[in-house]
Amino acid sequence: MKKVNRIKRIRKDWLLYVMLLPGMLYFAIFHIVPIINMKLAFQDYRIIGENVWVGWKHFEQLFSSPAFKDVLMNTVIISSMKIIFIFPIPILFSLLVNELRFGPFRKYVQSVSYLPHFLSWVVIAGIWITLLDPVDGGANVIRNFFQLPSLDYMTSKEHIRWVLVYSEMWRSAGWDSILYLAAILKISPSLYEAARIDGASTLHQMRYITLPSLMSTVVTLFILNLGFFMSAGFDQVFNLMNDSVLSVIDILDTYVYRIGILNGQYSYATAASLFKGAIGLILILGTHFLSKRLTGKGVW
Repeated sequence: MKKVNRIKRIRKDWLLYVMLLPGMLYFAIFHIVPIINMKLAFQDYRIIGENVWVGWKHFEQLFSSPAFKDVLMNTVIISSMKIIFIFPIPILFSLLVNELRFGPFRKYVQSVSYLPHFLSWVVIAGIWITLLDPVDGGANVIRNFFQLPSLDYMTSKEHIRWVLVYSEMWRSAGWDSILYLAAILKISPSLYEAARIDGASTLHQMRYITLPSLMSTVVTLFILNLGFFMSAGFDQVFNLMNDSVLSVIDILDTYVYRIGILNGQYSYATAASLFKGAIGLILILGTHFLSKRLTGKGVW
């Protein structure tokens, strides 16, 4: 009987399932099939003939490689900087947008902040490279105004990681705030009315009503972000990197691309990618169970 009802529901909503099909095909082709073929990490790839099973050979080479250790350190540093400095920004931005009472201006602020998300990293890289140009870039025009020497941020090992942080912040802060704004809109207006009657200021309302109500959303998104901790942003780094700063922003994703796609070491690259995925799984599960124990809230 349940099977018949399920078939009826599918027939009734068949258009929705058709709309869902492209997304399902995307995840099947680019996420499920690669997982099945992760066994290549334990084999020597052969263009002709069957692959040869070699066990942990590629992982032993990976962990003994100085280049891999440097890349792993870069990935950890860049991902840590992004979580520390970028993750709180959408929360603060959503709180500020929620306090805007003039409707047209609020919509304008939201539209402008969402726009960078829809730009490709090729376009964003071009914008930031132009902005930070050592001759006539906007950043150096300001430095020259204050009689400071020009600085080539894009070739400076001391500054390039901050360029990654600020460019990612500019691109994603507005878009990531949507979930927090949606969570804020779900808060009962009666709570704010009662707080105002009791004399609570705007800051007190944020602290004692809005932020506690956002905690479940914050925890969930923080756990999901940790799941991507080892993915420090391939598109961003690939478009902003150059030989001068490669040693400090070369991450696991660009390393896998270089040794796998460019050098043809498919098994070795698969081992590096599998290691990255395993660490991400451990982080998301560990954070979920720790959060459940401490706060009672997790991803599921």
